[in-house]
Amino acid sequence: MKILITAGPTREPIDPVRYIGNRSSGQMGAALADASLRAGYETTLILGPVSIPMPARVRRIDVETAAQMLDAVLREFPNHDLLIMAAAVADYRPKSVAKEKLGRHGTLTIECEATKDISAAANRMKRPDQRIVGYSLENDGAIDRARQKLHRKGLDLIVYNPVATMNAASIDSHLIYPDGRDEKLGSRSKAAFADILLERAVALFSA
Repeated sequence: MKILITAGPTREPIDPVRYIGNRSSGQMGAALADASLRAGYETTLILGPVSIPMPARVRRIDVETAAQMLDAVLREFPNHDLLIMAAAVADYRPKSVAKEKLGRHGTLTIECEATKDISAAANRMKRPDQRIVGYSLENDGAIDRARQKLHRKGLDLIVYNPVATMNAASIDSHLIYPDGRDEKLGSRSKAAFADILLERAVALFSA
């Protein structure tokens, strides 16, 4: 089994100094990579800019922007069995990037455009022998949005978790399947959750 995991935030540049980012710490990705390695799987981690340590034995590909993460996923996915999209990829990026640092002159308006949906792009190239697990970070109670994402992106499993999970040591989650099953796991450490999610994801191959 070869497992590909995305983790951490992306940074979408405004100018050479500033960027649009988010508070993702990469803890979930580190926990998943550790669980995968302990299970004996070949593991590749595509990682946005984080400062926390990652498992030493993981094959690591560092990226910064959503576009770079997309390129890395589409390049690596054909050589892996399972893709787990745990990264907090930016939904928008500045439409144009200033070549020099912007000065402070009153107000600043930044026009943004949508980034490409990495999970959906991976699904379009997915073979019958591959599986994709996604994440849906939502406001509390917005579990229907996770269900919609599951079907719209063509995922085999999606993790619904509330916004408070980001940059936290624990995760309160539901696992949602295409057949309508909803497994509520409750709150637990990200390390404990990673073991469960990996077990459920591997089981998708025998479903």
